[in-house]
Amino acid sequence: MITEIIISLLLVIGGIFGLVGSLGLVKLSDPMARLHVPTKATTLGVGSILIASMLFFALVWGVFSFHELLITLFLFLSAPISAHFIAKAYLHSYSRADKVPPTGTGAPWGTYGKDAAPEE
Repeated sequence: MITEIIISLLLVIGGIFGLVGSLGLVKLSDPMARLHVPTKATTLGVGSILIASMLFFALVWGVFSFHELLITLFLFLSAPISAHFIAKAYLHSYSRADKVPPTGTGAPWGTYGKDAAPEE
């Protein structure tokens, strides 16, 4: 009974995160705002569904499912990296170095390198 409740709760949480992620991806207009949806909400949704699947196979059938563990690890490792690449591509495509806010340190943003260094 407890096992079924935990697995059901993880599936419901995963479904809610997936729904919020999908709605955010459709509703948000700015690509930088839209970027956070798949990397945060949807990753947590898919991750909790995969954890629920691992628990189901381990606790109900008594079989450890190594595939779900690998998928979860790959998802949690690849989502931030792909979000970083998408954000850098957006910055280089749609904004100039003089249009971004100041860093507050006197040094340019790392994505613009030495080309955007302030003249002294």
